[in-house]
Amino acid sequence: MDTDPALPSLFIPHGGGPCFFMDDPQGMWTPLADYLRGLPASLARKPKAILVVSGHWETRGFSFTGGENPPLLFDYYGFPPHTYELRYDAPGDPDLAKRAAALLVDAGFAAGVDYERGWDHGVFVPLKVAFPDADIPVVEMSLDRSLDPALHIAAGRALAPLRDEGVLIVGSGMSFHNMRAYGDPRALPYSQAFDQWLTGAAAAEPAERARLFAGWADAPAGRVLHPREEHLIPLMVAAGASSAPGEHDFGGTVMGTRISGYRFG
Repeated sequence: MDTDPALPSLFIPHGGGPCFFMDDPQGMWTPLADYLRGLPASLARKPKAILVVSGHWETRGFSFTGGENPPLLFDYYGFPPHTYELRYDAPGDPDLAKRAAALLVDAGFAAGVDYERGWDHGVFVPLKVAFPDADIPVVEMSLDRSLDPALHIAAGRALAPLRDEGVLIVGSGMSFHNMRAYGDPRALPYSQAFDQWLTGAAAAEPAERARLFAGWADAPAGRVLHPREEHLIPLMVAAGASSAPGEHDFGGTVMGTRISGYRFG
C-alpha cells in the first residue's frame, strides 16, 4: 500500500495554443507560466504518473491513451513554424490507462483504452512548462461527448483512488473560453462575475459543489463565457476526484478576461 500523502487534483488553465513557447513582449502569459512552473514544488511528493483530462478530446464514453510513447497532436492552427516542432518525450503508462478505465467500468461507465492516439496541446503544452524534464509517465483522458457535468463529476469520484496511488489528476481547460470575446472590453465584467461564482462553487462542500457545478450554465454569464463548455468540463472531473472543498490556486487576466485555476485536496 502507498503510504505517502495523497496528491491533490487540479484544474489548470492551459493557455492559448503554444502560447508559452512564443514571443510574449507584453508578458500576457507570464503569470500563468510562472504558476505552472511552480506546481511541482507545491506538491507533497513527486507524482508517479499524471492523468490529464483535456478539453480537446471527446469520445463516446471515456477513453484513455494507452501507448507507451504517444505522439504529439499539433491541434492548433496559424502559429509560428517552430511551435510545430515542440517535443515532449514523457513516457505513456499503459497500466495506468487500463487501471483508470477499469475504475470507470466498475462504477458503471463506458470506458476503454486507445493505444494509438497521441497527446493534444491541452496536455503537452502545460506539462512542458510544469514538468519540463518529461520524466513522469502521462495518460490523457477524454471527455464524454455528452459534456454532462454531473457525469464527469461522478467519473472523477470513481477515479479518486488514483490520488492515493501517487497519480496527479489534472483537468486541463480554461475557466473562460469564448474565442469571440477575448480582447473585447465588454467581456471583463462578465468574466469577473462568473469567476467569482466559480470560485465560490469550487470552495463549497462536495455535495453542494456538485449541485452548483451541474447548473453552471445558470451562473452569472455562464453561457457568455462558455458558448460550448468543453473547456470547463475538465474542472468537473478534478472536483469529483476530491471530497474536500476546493481552493483558488491561480488567478489572472488574459486578453482582458479573468481566468482561474483550482486545487482540490
